[in-house]
This record gives sequence, structure tokens and C-alpha cells, in this order.
Amino acid sequence: MTTGHHRIAPGRVTTGRTLRFTFDGKEYTGQEGDTLASALLANGVHLVGRSFKYHRPRGIMGAGADEPNALVGIRRDRARYTPNLLATQVELYDGLDAVSQNRHPSLEHDRMAINDRLLSRFIPAGFYYKTFMWPKKAWDRLYEPRIREAAGLGVAPSEPDPDRYTQRYAHCDVLVVGGGPAGIAAARQAAEAGARVMLCDDRPRIGGSLLAAADTMIDGLSATEWLTRELAALAALPGVTLLPRTIAFGYYPHNWIGLTEKLTDHLANPAKGMPRERLWQVRARQVVLATGAIERPLVFPDNDRPGIMLADAARTYLQQYGVAVGQRVVIVGAHDNAYRVAHEMAAAGVTVAMVADIRPPSAASGAAQAAGLPVATDARIEGTTGGLRVTSITITAQGKTVRHDCDAVLMVGGFTPSVHLFSQSRGKLAWDEGLQAYLPDVSAEAERSAGACRGRFALVDALGDGIAAGRDAASAAGFTASGPAMLPKVALRHALGEGGHMGAAPTSRDLGKAKAFVDWQNDVTARDILLATREGFLSIEHVKRYTTTGMATDQGKLSNINALGIVSEATGRSIPEIGLTTFRSPYTPVTFGALAGHARGDLFDPARITAIHDWAREQGAAFEDVGNWRRAHYFPRPGEDLHAAVARECVGVRRGVGIFDASTLGKIEIVGPDAAEFMNRFFVNAWTKLGVGKCRYGVLLREDGFVMDDGVVGRLATDRFHVTTTTGGAARVLGMMEDYLQTEWPDLNVWLTSTTEQWSVIAVQGPKAREVIAPLIEGLDISAAAFPHMSIADARICGVPMRLMRVSFTGELGFEVNVPSGHGRMVWEAIWERGKAFDMVPYGTETMHVLRAEKGYIIVGQETDGTVTPDDVGLSWAIGKAKPDFVGKRSLARPAMTAPDRKQLVGLKSLDGRTVLEEGAQIAAPSAATTPIGHVTSAYRSAVLDAPIALALVRGGRRRLGETLHVPMPGGPIAVEIVSPVFYDPEGTRIDV
Repeated sequence: MTTGHHRIAPGRVTTGRTLRFTFDGKEYTGQEGDTLASALLANGVHLVGRSFKYHRPRGIMGAGADEPNALVGIRRDRARYTPNLLATQVELYDGLDAVSQNRHPSLEHDRMAINDRLLSRFIPAGFYYKTFMWPKKAWDRLYEPRIREAAGLGVAPSEPDPDRYTQRYAHCDVLVVGGGPAGIAAARQAAEAGARVMLCDDRPRIGGSLLAAADTMIDGLSATEWLTRELAALAALPGVTLLPRTIAFGYYPHNWIGLTEKLTDHLANPAKGMPRERLWQVRARQVVLATGAIERPLVFPDNDRPGIMLADAARTYLQQYGVAVGQRVVIVGAHDNAYRVAHEMAAAGVTVAMVADIRPPSAASGAAQAAGLPVATDARIEGTTGGLRVTSITITAQGKTVRHDCDAVLMVGGFTPSVHLFSQSRGKLAWDEGLQAYLPDVSAEAERSAGACRGRFALVDALGDGIAAGRDAASAAGFTASGPAMLPKVALRHALGEGGHMGAAPTSRDLGKAKAFVDWQNDVTARDILLATREGFLSIEHVKRYTTTGMATDQGKLSNINALGIVSEATGRSIPEIGLTTFRSPYTPVTFGALAGHARGDLFDPARITAIHDWAREQGAAFEDVGNWRRAHYFPRPGEDLHAAVARECVGVRRGVGIFDASTLGKIEIVGPDAAEFMNRFFVNAWTKLGVGKCRYGVLLREDGFVMDDGVVGRLATDRFHVTTTTGGAARVLGMMEDYLQTEWPDLNVWLTSTTEQWSVIAVQGPKAREVIAPLIEGLDISAAAFPHMSIADARICGVPMRLMRVSFTGELGFEVNVPSGHGRMVWEAIWERGKAFDMVPYGTETMHVLRAEKGYIIVGQETDGTVTPDDVGLSWAIGKAKPDFVGKRSLARPAMTAPDRKQLVGLKSLDGRTVLEEGAQIAAPSAATTPIGHVTSAYRSAVLDAPIALALVRGGRRRLGETLHVPMPGGPIAVEIVSPVFYDPEGTRIDV
């Protein structure tokens, strides 16, 4: 077992309690409070992965979400394996088992490293656009399988995820994203003004840079003491929610922020049933983005060896975890932070072999030299050496080229404000030439940025900016601060300073030949960027896609600005001219489990079932999915297949009586003094004169004039309508009704209520339907004279309330019995028992389709496809011609909507008398067999007619009656005759008995 001999001091966030863990099967020890990265570094382990394309050795480079190299897999058991986690964000727990990725077979001996040693010259940026094109057959058999085998990072888990994930919606007055100095100051100011405040931070401990603020005093307290005081004060305020381990991954319209909170990943033995993560969906009145800044790396030859890392990350490991990333370090920089890091490293006992500043001499460099640190200014970085760990770096300064032995190289290229969430919010960025960074400019949401993400890098400036942002946010949310805010007094031994560099660092080497990495994870070098510019890619978005820079899991957090600098220098164009890549959510990867929450297994696509579902299952019904509903498809008897069962059911309905579960139809109650006016404006039909107790077939259009839905509407009272919709259209229709009622017609006094699940609907259809149900009904005469077709009334059946509609989707005498769903099965079974004496048959959706097609009744979504008008399907009679307006009326007046060659609904008869056409098959005239003029919408075999039937949409169909057309089929074209779409009982006598 390896112990942490690189831990040289107590850490500010570690407790000293020893934890055991393994990495690639080797045992190590760490401390409670460590991340996997800090624990590995404490054990002298820098090599943690291999690069994506070249498989070069890669080490830990950062200390947070900006880490490009240290992607690992964490496994608890076979079912709990998570790939592609950042070692810098994985909290250590006792027994943690981590594995490296993208190596074959091991990190130390990776056979895919041949890509770097021998093949790299043949696989530059964009090589995949120019190769693998010959021979054609080799792509499927050779190239693609090999590429897929080599591609990817981690291995996807193969077992179902057994963990629970939860989701929560929350509202607050002020959401503060980022728990550093600016975020804490903003949260306290807003909370003290009385606002409900949520403060989230992605790290286990809120504090940001203050967790590594050695030798920093705030208001006379150490940074640690001040932080403890502020967090305690925040926690004591009412309405404050502190969320550590919580990443704000997406900024969506109207201040809707997505957060993921890790709940148990840091625990060795989580309690059974505890959720692993929580997805927060937060709606905030005001947002303060205090997301900090990311240290910028330097681009120089061989800058990717293990042991080469960001200087501020090395400082974080030293101050927070007490870990020295090396014993002899060289710091290369273009920012004064290089000297702050050098001072702190030296004070901790780490040998600083050289501080190489690519800038001219400055006050900071002079102070470092006065303190005894070796400093070289106007330096050029020539490259590094080392295999699995950096061993030296070569620097040219003052005309001398010197190789410095070291076991770590720390880079300081400046700081890049983290503007990802601001950009996601559609805010406009502005280029700041002085800071050489994009900064938030014009907000698109109720938001303000504060601290380092706005270019306020100095601690005192960040605190002041946070105070101002918190007070402003509280005021915008309707709260008033109690008094003036006092800016804390800050004392620093070593200030952060200023400076920065973008693009490639000065070097004597030819960047067209050297490997100077810009994007570490995707192996994009300065040479690749220069190649893209030579090939004519001038926009940074095009350069990004050609080279894949910024397209890895880190989304270019470290690479974007340097890529811009290289393109700018190569093309002679300014940064604003080149542009900036788009920041998309999520900011960091989000697990599928968090997004799915409880929506998995049966809850992923919940099956809705009716009250009669169990009865149908007991009768052996075969089921099908219709939207979310599980519906009985057909009721086979022993030895019957689908076709035999449907044929029997059809004949049974036509000759006797059938029973059908129509509960899934959408049902909406429209109530209010203006209910009739609402109906007039919404549907194409006229409703004012519809009598109470009467029904009418209603047609609904979209604004473009095309059929959207249909259904039967019954008028229960002068101010009350019972509206039915298609099964799949219920939610859509209700949503559209609400939209119009709230935004277009707020003057109407109307209430809308979904009653789909309130009613079980039992359709009793066939010549003997009245004989079956009449004895069961109380208080209603359902004779033909008293209760004619298209009537509706409330009564009782089997002792329970009922709403009875005399309607038919079969063309036979029909009734729809609506009863409260709690009584649905009881009433169904009573009707079924009564119907046995009449040879009643239960029938499913397939028989319903056949019966309605025999009558030429359309199904929205089958005879319509979003481009069909009422006239196209023979429903022009339904349109209220005298109505001044309705949804879609103006669109129907467009000339194209009445063109004579529009597709129109017709029937098709197979001339061979036996072939059932394929739904969706194209239709062509014999004289132009390759030019489709229509398509088959529905096709069945009619047992009653003993012939195949079909409905179709054909150009100018109604004027083509009697014509012979051809339908291509797998066995050859079939000749069909265009006929009326009504195949059965065209006079309609059977429905009116």
C-alpha cells in the first residue's frame, strides 16, 4: 500500500482521518476531505490517463471542473459503475475503487501510443474528412469497426442503474451561482434585505478561492475565520438555502436554472433508499452569477506531460489539501500569479528551480528576485522532456538556453472569466482588450454578474462587486437593504497581480512541427489550428469543428481563448472579428439518472389504463399502445389470429351487438356564460343554435387551416358543453383552448376542465344495442323517437349516475355510456351479462378501425397528416359559413386551400378482389407510373363486404371517381378503382333505427 509522502502539511479541508482507496487495482491511502486527484497527488501519482487521439500520457492538470485529463471510472459494484468522472471532483471515501480510461492494456504500457510515435503525422486535424473513402466497401468492414473500437473515453456501464434520483422544483427571490467571495457577499446582502436566497456551489465546501487564501486577512480575521463567520451568518438568516455539491449546469429562459446536487456519491455506505442525486429546477426572480474565473494554460512544445499543470491548481492542492505536486518545480508564466505561487511554494519547502516569465521585467519579478527566487524574464519556452512524468523544461532567456530539471511545471497564462452560464442566458459578451478576455455586457435575463467572472479578479474588488450585485438583485426583487454596506478590509501578503497571455507562448521551435497542445482532451495542437487557418477556416466556429478544439467534455474551458489567440495571430484579424464559440448547456456533464429522475422503468413511459383494462386482460385480449394508453387491440378466441378475430368481431357488431371500451377518448367540460361563444370561435362548426340535449360532430383546425382534431360535442345546458377529442389529442386540444382563452379571448367568461379520467365510456354498438341497455337505464326513455341519433342526457344506469350519448363510430345504432370511472367495470359487466343473451361480442381498436373505414369515417392522424383541410376529407359541410371567424378561417381563404388538384379523400377497390393494400403505399396513374398522385391512408379486409377496402388521399380525387389507378406493392402493382369512401350503408339507414 502506498502512503501520501507528498502531503507536507495539514490541509484546510482535510481532517487527517485515513481513508483507503484503489486506483487501477493498486492500494493507496488518503485523507477525509480529499478529492481523488488530491489523494493521488499526495501519493506522487500524476499519470492518470491517455489522450483521446494520440494516447499520450496525461496527468492531473487542474483542481476543478476545468480538468481536461483526469477522467476516471468509479465502481462500487457491477451495477454501480460511472465512467468519465473528473478525479478533481470525485470526493474520496473509504474503499473507493477508481480505474483509468482510454488505455490498452494499461496506463504505463498503452499499445495505442503507436498513434503518437508513428502515426501522428498521418492523422492531423481534419484527417477523417479526407481519408477512409476508398475502397467503398472497406468503410463498413474495416474502417468504421476499427475507429469505433478505438474511439470513446470511458466504458458505458452494462447493468441497469439501481440508484434513485429525485427532482425538485423551487422558487426564490435571488439565486446566487458560485460560493466564492463575490457569491457569499451577494447572498448575504440579498438575504439581509429579506429576500429568499439560494446559494449553490459545485464543491463540497462553499468558499471558492477563500479555501486556499493563505496569508489573507479580511476585517482582521484570517480568510478561514472570516469564511466560517459569513457562512454561519448566512445559515442563520431565514429563507436562505445553501447548496454545496451543486452544479448550475444550464441557464434557460425566464430565469429557469437547472442544478444538480450530489447527495451520496461522497459516502462510503449510503443508507439504503437514499437518492444519489437531486435535480433542482429553480425559477428565480433575480440571478447573481458569481462563477469565478479559470486559469489559462500556456501553449508551448510538449506542454502535456504528466506533472505539467496549472499553477493555481498546484497552489490549491498545497493550501487546501497540504499536498506538494512536486519537490522541484519550474513556474512558467505571463501573469503576476506566477510569483504568488512561487512565494507560497517556497514557503512550504518546495524547491522553486525557476520562475520563467515571458514578459519583460516588472515590479513583481523584482520582488521575487529580492526574496531569493530564481527569475528569468523575456523568456522563451523551448520544450520539455520526460516519459510518464516531466523531468525537465528548457528555457531561453537573456540569450542563454538552459535545461532545468524538475518534477513539475506550473503554468500561469492569466485568468479567463467563466461566462458560460451568462452566454447560455443569451446575454451579450464584450471583448476587453486590457484583460484579454470576454466579459458579460448586456444581460438578456434578470441577471447580473459579479466578481472574477466579470473581470474583478482582486479579492477586495470581488467582495465589493458581490456586495453591489446582492443589493441590486434584492432591490430588483422588491426588497430594500436596511442600511449602507461596509466593504471588508483586505490585507494580502502576495497579491494576485495582473497580466496574461493568449495564443502560443514565445518559443524558438517551429509550431508547425512541434506538439504544442491547445486542447488537451481532444489532442488539438497549435499546428492543427494553423492548418485550419491555412485551409480557409476563418470563423472560430469553423475552426472548432475542423479541429475539434473545445468539443471535448470540458467544452473548451482551457482551450478556447488560446485557440482564438492563435487564429488571430495567424490571420491578422482581431478577436471580435473572429468571434467566439457558443456555450451550450450543460456546463459540466449531467447524469442521465438526474435528468430522468423517477421517469424510468414503467414510469419512463407510464401506461394509462382504463377501468375495464383488467376485464379485457382476463378475457385474453391482445393490447396495443395508443399514445400513453394501453388499449385492447382484439379479443382472440382459441385458434384465432388477428385477422380471424377481427373478422368475427366485425360481423358480430354488424349483425347483433358489440361492446367497446372508449374511455380513452379525451373529454373536456366547457362551462360558463360565454361557453357557446367560445365554441363558435374555436371550432369550425356553428354552436349557438345547437339545442340542449343535442350533439354535433366538431372539427378543430390549427391557425394554418389544417385539421388538428375532431370529436362529438354534446350540449348539456345553455352554458355547458361536453367535448370529446381523439385519444392522442386530448392534452393538445386542452392546451390550445387554454392558450386562446388566456391570450386571445380573455374577455370570455369560460372555465375549462379535463374530465378524461372522470368518465369510463362504454360504447354499445349494433342493431340490438337498445335492447341490451334499455332495461338497465333509470329515468330516461331511449326509444328512437324520444332519444334520436346525436342526443345526450344525464340519467342513471345500474343505480349510478350516467351521461348517455347516442352516437356511433360504426354506422350502426350506437350508444356511449359515460359513468364515473369508479363504477366503470361494474357497469361494463352488467351490460356484458345482459348482452350475452344477444350474442354480444367485445371488440377492440382494430375492429373499430375496420367498422369506421367501411363507413368512410376519418381518423385524425391517419386520414390527415397536418396538410389536410376539412374539404379535403369531405367535411366542408361542417363549416359554419355564416360565422364571422373561427380558428383557421382566414387560412382557409388562401387560394392554395381550394386548388382543384388538392388531395381529396376517396375509397379504393382492389380490382382483383382479394389484395389488401399497404397503408402508406403510393398511388399513380397508369400513364405516369413514377409520379405519385396520392397515398393509401387506411386499408383493411371487410368481412361484411367480403372484399378489401381502402381509404386514400388522391389529387383531385372526387373528380376521378371510376378511374383506374395503380398502387405499387411488394408483389407488383395492383390496379384499383376510385370509388366513394362510404363502402357500407351509404344511405345511413342503419344508424337511425
